[in-house]
Amino acid sequence: MMALGFREPCEGFAALALGLCGALLVGALIMEYAFAMAPCPLCLMQRIWFFFAGLIAFAGLLHNPRWGIYPLLTILASLVGMGFSIRQLWLQSLPPDQVPACGPSMAYMFENFPLLEVLTLMTQGTGDCAQVSWQFLGLTIPGWALLGFVAVVVLAVLQWRAGSR
Repeated sequence: MMALGFREPCEGFAALALGLCGALLVGALIMEYAFAMAPCPLCLMQRIWFFFAGLIAFAGLLHNPRWGIYPLLTILASLVGMGFSIRQLWLQSLPPDQVPACGPSMAYMFENFPLLEVLTLMTQGTGDCAQVSWQFLGLTIPGWALLGFVAVVVLAVLQWRAGSR
């Protein structure tokens, strides 16, 4: 990590985690706006947790990347995001007759539903979350998101270990 200009390895791991979160969020925005792929509620939850994981890694870089609380919180945010990825993968694996009903668009829900109901739908997912709209190398979007969360966890663990030395 010294070759990249970081004084300590823990800084490099935090920067890599931040960069990965940022790259995945940019990729999601490109899919949404360039390819007109509207995100489902669970996709939005995964984006939120990538944002939180990256924000925590950034805070650690600004404050003190050696402190164990930053990688621990990054791991926690990534584990929550992993849960949403796994939930969406499970919905995608259901037979068509067991998929929940599709819901209204997120914009419509935010305009017309109480916030608590919107949050409930975002955490449970709808039939929209079961649709496979894109695949690469046999993995769907939540599959790639799950791998991204795993990579962030690995980087946070490496940051934690490097900071404790």
